[in-house]
Order: sequence, then C-alpha cells, then structure tokens
Amino acid sequence: MAGIRPTGYAGRGMPEVAGRVADAFESLVREHEERWLSPLAVRSYESRGRAHREDDECRLRTPFQRDRDRIVHSKAFRRLRHKTQVFVDPEGDHFRTRLTHTLETTGIARGVARALRLNEDLVEAIGLGHDLGHPPFGHAGEEALDELLRERGGSGFRHNEHSLRVVETLERDGRGLNLTEEVRDGILKHTGPHEPATQEGKILRIVDRVAYINHDIDDAIRAGMLSTDDLPVDEIAVLGATGSRRIDTLVHDLVESSAQAGDIVQSDEIGGAMLSLRAFMFDRVYLGPQSQEEHLRIRTTIRRIFEHLIEGGDDVTEATDYLAGMTDRFALTYAADLA
Repeated sequence: MAGIRPTGYAGRGMPEVAGRVADAFESLVREHEERWLSPLAVRSYESRGRAHREDDECRLRTPFQRDRDRIVHSKAFRRLRHKTQVFVDPEGDHFRTRLTHTLETTGIARGVARALRLNEDLVEAIGLGHDLGHPPFGHAGEEALDELLRERGGSGFRHNEHSLRVVETLERDGRGLNLTEEVRDGILKHTGPHEPATQEGKILRIVDRVAYINHDIDDAIRAGMLSTDDLPVDEIAVLGATGSRRIDTLVHDLVESSAQAGDIVQSDEIGGAMLSLRAFMFDRVYLGPQSQEEHLRIRTTIRRIFEHLIEGGDDVTEATDYLAGMTDRFALTYAADLA
C-alpha cells in the first residue's frame, strides 16, 4: 500500500537487508569452509592474491567466484564455441567444440572437488579458463603453430602457456583479467611438465584428460573415424564399454585413490588404462593417418595466415597472439581471402 515501506527500508536505495547480507558474507563463507572443507583445500579468502592490488572486491562473491565471472565474460571464452575440439567445421550439430569440452571438464572437476571436500569455486575458475589460449583447429592447429615458431628459432607454442598469457595480458585491451595466483597456476599447469600447486589444480589436470578422451571417442565414432570394435579391448574391459561408464569408473577411482593417498592420484590400473587409451586416440584420431589430409589443410592455413601477418609488419608475438585468438571459421575465411 502507498506510504508503507518494507521493514528495514532506509530511505532511498536498497533495503538494509542487502547490506546485512553483504556485511556477513565473508565471515559466513569462512565459517562454512572451516566446517566443511578438507585441510588440504585452499580457503577462498586465503588466496595468495592477484598480480595487481584491487580496492573494489565484491562483497557477495569470493575471490575465486570473481575470477570465474571474469573468465565467463571474457571475449576469449566466447570464442571457444567456434573453436575445434577434434573435427574442423563438422556438419553435425552434436560434435563437441572447445567450449563444450570446457563445460564438460569443469562439471566433472567440480563433482570430484565436492566429493573430496576441496574448493569447488577454485576448480571451476581453473576449468573455465584452462583452454582460453587454444588456437583454432584443435590438436592439429596447436602442432602447426608450434612448428612454425620453432622454425623461426623460438621455443614453440603450448596452449597452456598462451592461456595464461590471455588472462594476464591480452584480455581487456592489454590489462588482463588480474586473476588470483591459484587460478593462474592451475591454468598454466593443467598440462605440461609441472604439477599444479593446489589440490584443486591437480584435479583439473587429470579431469581434463578424463573428459576429452571419452567425448572425443564419442565424436570419432559419430564421424565414422572409429567404430566401437576398434577400441582397445583390454582398456575398455577395465574402464567400461560406454563413455558414461568410463567417466564414472575414472571419477570413482580418482576420488577413492585421492582420499586414501591424501593427494590427487589415480590407481595404477585405472590411470594406466586411461593413458593407454589416450595414446590410442593420438595414434588413431588426433594425429592418425585418416587425419593426414585434414592436417595438411590446417598446416597450410596456419602458415598462410602467419606469413601474411609477418609480411604485413607484425612481429612474431603479435602474429601469434592474433592467430591463436582466431576461431576456426574466421581462420578459414581469412586464409581464403588471401588466396
């Protein structure tokens, strides 16, 4: 009714209750995490911090939740929906993209973190950001760009390192996203020789493989590149005959083995079977003989664009940044216009 204000209304602006929730949010999160999280988990308000100090921390989100939102709202994240996971510009509607891979990986990783009482928000932020620097055309595109840079005397191209460059330097017109140290560490070390510094980062490192191996098998069968009879018998007997069964096996093993070890690990049997299945996918699908014609097209496309950018005045770093940020469609159109 006119003239009646809700309880706690403080004149113009939001009701006072909004202020009370914000005032109590951090202390409630701290209290909940102390009750619930494992001693091995990173606490949300005990992060090692950001590269640049900020004075406007959100009072209704933890630092890791802010990182998650910054990643989701970034341009690089939106471009993932038009970047290849395995198959370039597939005709079917149900093939994975780099974006769907990211979402599937993140969802599985959050489930593992919850079961182990680790920090789900940290795992989620790492998962959503781990492939932001992946170039177009999936594994073949990364291999082609790596080859080009090594030819010029450089150290090559690794998408995990470029993902870190995206969030630290390239986004927001060169200002970067200023993410927390734990998220940056997890993004950089989700693959490569170095182990992540946190349990949450270690989860993502393993789950990334769990996700892509199994959904790439599904896509390869859908594309007619593999049949179920082609899959290695011993590994399938250990892990399961379907993608969902294999993921279930791998997740349960990861959770139980990690809980027992006090670290993020797989059992020898299940972990070994997963790595063997991964090697099979590289031999038969990612870099296999059936893909050679497509890989030649990809290498030609990447080289044509890169050399055009260099000839146009870009240095190697500028050309790499621009090319790695392209979607598949944009790269194909760009290269076609140069012909």
